[in-house]
Amino acid sequence: MKKVAVHNETRSLKAPVVANYCDSFFSRLRGFTFRDEIPQGEGLLLVQPRDSRLDAAIHMLMVFTDLAVVWINDAGEVVDTCLARSWALAYMPKYPARYVLEMSPSRLDEFCVGDHIRFEEVWLD
Repeated sequence: MKKVAVHNETRSLKAPVVANYCDSFFSRLRGFTFRDEIPQGEGLLLVQPRDSRLDAAIHMLMVFTDLAVVWINDAGEVVDTCLARSWALAYMPKYPARYVLEMSPSRLDEFCVGDHIRFEEVWLD
């Protein structure tokens, strides 16, 4: 699976975030279901074909841990963030987004609305 490094160009991150690049329907649907812990440096980047509020909505059914969620539009701007609680039915961004970054809840304070995000493909040996 393709991986990307997530860079916050507006503020420094405490540690790198390397996210699985999920651009297929099934990889987005699977997300972090059945996981009960997310390591600090890991994440998922759910990729939609275009900016949309509805398409960027997430569910937390069968997700056994809370998640930090950052919605990012096609221009790389953070448009919303939240702490998604395990087993909650759904969360939707306030504004259209193309990318949904999911990671450990402890990382939520590293991203704010208006921040500019850049993704860089990570090559694994």
